[in-house]
Amino acid sequence: MSTHDLYTIPAELATWDVQMTGSTRFTWEYDDGRDRMLALYQKGKDKQWDSTKRIDWSLEVDPYDVLGVPDQTIAIYDTPLWHRMDDQTRKEVRRHGAAWQFSQFLHGEQGAMICSAKIVETVPDLDSKFYAATQTMDEARHAETYARFLQEKVGLAYPINPHLKSLLESTLTDSRWDMPYLGMQVLIEGLALAAFGVMRDVTTKPLPKQILAYVMQDEARHVAFGRMALRDYYKNLSEAELREREDFVIEGCYLMRDRLRGKEQWENLGLSPAEVKEAMRAVDQSEYLRLFRSLLFSRIVPCVKDIGLWSPRLQQAYADMGVLEMAGQSLEALMRQDEEIAEKLDAERFAAEEAERAAEVEETIELGMSS
Repeated sequence: MSTHDLYTIPAELATWDVQMTGSTRFTWEYDDGRDRMLALYQKGKDKQWDSTKRIDWSLEVDPYDVLGVPDQTIAIYDTPLWHRMDDQTRKEVRRHGAAWQFSQFLHGEQGAMICSAKIVETVPDLDSKFYAATQTMDEARHAETYARFLQEKVGLAYPINPHLKSLLESTLTDSRWDMPYLGMQVLIEGLALAAFGVMRDVTTKPLPKQILAYVMQDEARHVAFGRMALRDYYKNLSEAELREREDFVIEGCYLMRDRLRGKEQWENLGLSPAEVKEAMRAVDQSEYLRLFRSLLFSRIVPCVKDIGLWSPRLQQAYADMGVLEMAGQSLEALMRQDEEIAEKLDAERFAAEEAERAAEVEETIELGMSS
């Protein structure tokens, strides 16, 4: 089935053509690489995996309860609008919410694949080109994984959110080579990584937990890559150049914050215009979503601070968003945790499979002895 058949809203065009600018850069220095970057590149090679083999696609998923989380996580829960809905409409609310969220993950991963390919093309140093090449493959695998999940397990998809599309366009059309790093590695990837983490930690369903954990294992390296490259480069920029990048970060963070409102999912549930407005008021007033939005900046804020964009006006913008306290988060600790969770999942799965195989062998031996 074509993905276009799954979209709740018809996609505007079969393809979205973005006219990109900037120079394609070759380098003739093949020996002088940064040890940290080359170590990350080696890790990127070592950690490649196949989604058709590492993920257990035989696991069933209820499309009306994709994550297995309580209804209290839904913005309109226990509102008059929720109480007016019948059980089937509430099931559709759950399904559309999951479809919208995973669809944005899917589109973001394709955007990350294109941005990392552009980094290979435009970044001046070879060690960054090497790592970005491994990231391009990672992002292709992630897009493949989320597309399969939506196709086979959810059966519903949403086009790209306008706010995400706007930030992607700004990132890709800027001629400066560092902007794909800043827009994708820091902002889009940082927010996605935090969203994956919240969902990974709350879901009670094994298939989405596997997908989110394994994707996060890669994404943590990608954010580290952006930090390394930009921290070195931004040390040498003028105040005016830093201010331009801070403007981009502030605008991008507001776009990412507004993307999380997900208005289109409410517009496609058969609600009246007045009910859509009622739903959006509940979204804006939801204490759970306020906490969720705050957690989503747990990777972005400390990363922005680490790369050297930390003027008083940028701090004020984060204070206005209610996320300034996230600056104290340890990105290294979060990255180690992402690695450990993915490896623990693998160990548990393989141990269970080994036990199952041992039981089958034992049963076969007993049958042979009794015959």
